[in-house]
Amino acid sequence: MMEQDTVCAQLADRPAEPTAWGQLVWLVDQHTMAGAEQTFGLVTIYPGQRNALHRHPNCEELLYVISGTCTHLLGEQLYQLAPGSVIRIPRGVAHWARCTSAEPLIAAISFSAPNRQVETLEDQTVG
Repeated sequence: MMEQDTVCAQLADRPAEPTAWGQLVWLVDQHTMAGAEQTFGLVTIYPGQRNALHRHPNCEELLYVISGTCTHLLGEQLYQLAPGSVIRIPRGVAHWARCTSAEPLIAAISFSAPNRQVETLEDQTVG
């Protein structure tokens, strides 16, 4: 039988990583759960803000909107996302998300590798 703390996590028990545009909370990855084969977390983007243009060279990403709305740049295409929307970001494709609602965007983010890698393509203090 597996130890419960290797397979179960609580959002309230994980630290938030603040950014200039919002925050990230990692629930599952190679550091938070031994043996994990994926990365999973929550992203919050503040109204009018966006994260830096970036890509993930070692995994694809799924972003599922829980609350708020955003414009999501994927490659050269813009997508409008609202609660219940999901977008698949293929490995290596540049992207960003900008919160377009009066409330923060909150989204679940999942990556197909336990050691999600990020290549930032611009200054991380973008607004």
